Amino acid sequence: MRKVLLPSIIIVLTGMLLLRLFYLQVIDDSLKLKSENNAIKIKYDYPERGYIYDRKGKLLVANQPSYDIMVIPKEVKNIDTLEFCQLLDVTKEFYIERMAKAKVYSPRLPSVFLPQLNKLEYAAFQEKIRKFQGFYIQKRSLRDYQVNFGANVFGSITQVNEREIAKNPYYNSGDFIGKQGVEESYEKTLRGIKGVKYIQKDKYNREIGSYKEGRFDTIAVQGKDIRLSIDLELQKYGEELMINKRGGIVAIEPATGEILSLITAPSYDPAILVGRKRSKNYTLLYRDSIAKPLYDRGLLAEYPPGSPFKIMTGLVGLQEKVINLSTTFTCNHGFSYASGRFQGCHCGGGLRDMHVGIYKSCNAYFSNVYLRTIAKYTKPTYAVDVWSNHIKSFGLGKFMGCDLPTGKRGKIPNSKTYKKMYPDWGWSGKTIISNAIGQGEVLMTPIQLANMMATVANKGYYYTPHIIKKIEGEIIDKKFRTKHVTTIDKSHFSPMIEGLFDVYNLGTAYALKVEGIDICGKTGTAENFAKIDGKRTKMEDHSIFVAFAPKDNPKIAIAVMIENGGYGATIAGPIASLMIEKYLRKKITRTDLETRVLSISLQGRYAKLGGLSDAVKLELRKRDSIVKSKTNVQKKE
Repeated sequence: MRKVLLPSIIIVLTGMLLLRLFYLQVIDDSLKLKSENNAIKIKYDYPERGYIYDRKGKLLVANQPSYDIMVIPKEVKNIDTLEFCQLLDVTKEFYIERMAKAKVYSPRLPSVFLPQLNKLEYAAFQEKIRKFQGFYIQKRSLRDYQVNFGANVFGSITQVNEREIAKNPYYNSGDFIGKQGVEESYEKTLRGIKGVKYIQKDKYNREIGSYKEGRFDTIAVQGKDIRLSIDLELQKYGEELMINKRGGIVAIEPATGEILSLITAPSYDPAILVGRKRSKNYTLLYRDSIAKPLYDRGLLAEYPPGSPFKIMTGLVGLQEKVINLSTTFTCNHGFSYASGRFQGCHCGGGLRDMHVGIYKSCNAYFSNVYLRTIAKYTKPTYAVDVWSNHIKSFGLGKFMGCDLPTGKRGKIPNSKTYKKMYPDWGWSGKTIISNAIGQGEVLMTPIQLANMMATVANKGYYYTPHIIKKIEGEIIDKKFRTKHVTTIDKSHFSPMIEGLFDVYNLGTAYALKVEGIDICGKTGTAENFAKIDGKRTKMEDHSIFVAFAPKDNPKIAIAVMIENGGYGATIAGPIASLMIEKYLRKKITRTDLETRVLSISLQGRYAKLGGLSDAVKLELRKRDSIVKSKTNVQKKE
C-alpha cells in the first residue's frame, strides 16, 4: 500500500502542476502584461469622485479639474532641463530631487513629478510637451467645496504615500485617497474604479496601438454620490455660534440615529486643503497644538459629563428598585458623605424627590441614590459592575460604532477600575461618590452625550449614530438600522422626561425657553483642571447642556460642550435652545440669546492655557472673508 501511495501522490501533484502551467501559458494571457512590461505602456483613466449632498439634497462637495505632470524616468532622454524648469517655474534642484524620488519608486512606472497644475499652467506645458520625452499629463479631479464649513465632516483627499501603496495594490503613485471624515469612511464608494488601457510599443518605444486589441482594457467606473444626514443650515449655524469658543456640538435624530450636525471648534475652511498649498496649510493646522483645529472634539474629546449624568444615576436607581418616585432625601445645601467630607449643592436646599431633584439638579439627591445602588449588594465590586452594565447599555464607555474613522470610547468605570486604583485597601460607594454627578472616573464624548439623550427621548432604545443617509444604488449598512435596547424598563423613562421638561419650566434652564417648543433638557457644569507651569491648576468649569425636542415625538437630541464656558446655562444652554429652534422652525425668535452667544469670546480664558497660535489667529481673522460664493452649480457637467 505504501509503495503505491507515494508514487500516486507524485503523479497527481505533477499533473496538477502541468495543468496550471498550461492554463497560465496558453489560456490565460494576463501575466504576459508583467513579463512584457517593457513593450507595454499603461494608461489610467481616473473617474470623477462621487458628489456629497446634505440630507435635503443640497450640494456640499463637487469636483474641479486638476492636472498632474507624470514622469517615467527610463523614458526621459535628451531634454532641455533648463527650458523645462523655466516653463514650470521650478528650480534645477527641485528637478533633480523629484527625478531621484521617481527612480526610487520605479524607473519604468509613472510617478507624479509636479501635481495639481491649474488650467493656465496646463495649457502652457501641453503646448510644448512633445519636446519632453518621458513626461505626460494626467488629468484628475480635486474637491470643489460649495460651503466654507463642515471640514471635520468631509475630511479631505490627498496623495497616497508609499505605505498605502504597499498596503493596497489598487493605488499607484500620484493617486488620491480620502483622509478623515466621510472621504475616508466612504473612500471605496466615492472614488469609483479607475480604468486601465494597455498600449503596445514597438522597438523604438513608439505607441502602435492597443495591446491584444484592448482585451485587457477596463472602463473607469464613476464614484457614487452620497447623501449625508447632516442638515446644511444647522451645521452652518452651529459653527457660527461656536466662533471664538472651543468645544463640540452633536445633534441626532432620535428616531433614526442620523447625525444632524457634528461641530467642532475651532474649525477651518475645507478649501484650504485643496490645491498646491494643501501641504503647507495642513502643516500649519497640524502643528497648532494649542487650539487643535484638526482635533474633532465632537468625537474625540472626553469630558466629565457633570450634571447630565444624573439622568443615568436616577434611571439605574429606579431599575434597581433602591428608590421609587416618592423617595425623598433632604438637601442641606449639599451632602455630607464621610467624616469631614462635604459635597456642595446649588439647588437651594430642602426635601427632594426624583422630579424636583432633576429640574433643580440636586447633588444631594442623586448622591444618595448612587449610594443606595452600590449598597444594595453585599460586595461593592459586584454592585459597581451592575451599575456599570446598566450605563453601558446606553452605548457609553465603548466605541459608538458610527461611520466616521475616528472616535474615543469614553470611560464608564467598573470593579476592575477600582481594583487598580485601590489595590491595597477596600473601597465603598462613598469612595466613588463623585460618579453620581458625572465627575469621578466617568468620561464621555459629546456624541455619547447626544446619543444618551436620544435614548432617553426614545424611552429606552437607540440606533447607532451615523452620518450617511443614502448611497446611490445601495442600502445603508444594516447596523445603522438595528435597534439597541437598554437594560432600563421603558416605564422609568416617562417620569424622568417630565423632570427634564420642567428643567425649562421651573428649573435651571427657565431663562432659555423657546415659546411654543416643548424642550426637555439638563444643564451641566464640569470641573476642569489644567497643567500650567507644571502645576495642576483649577480652570473655569466646562459648560454642558443636553436636550431633546419636542417632548412628544422628538425630532432632535443635542449635546453641547463648551470648554471653560462656566455654568451650563451660561453658554451651552443658549446654544442648545438656538440649535433646536433653528432645526425645528428654520428661524430664530430668541434673538436675545443669539446676540448674547455670538458676542461671547472665550479667547481670553484660553490664552491662560498658553495663548493662541498664529495659525488660529489667522484663521479666526479670515473665517468670514474666505466664504466662497457659488451658485447654479450643475451636477457633473
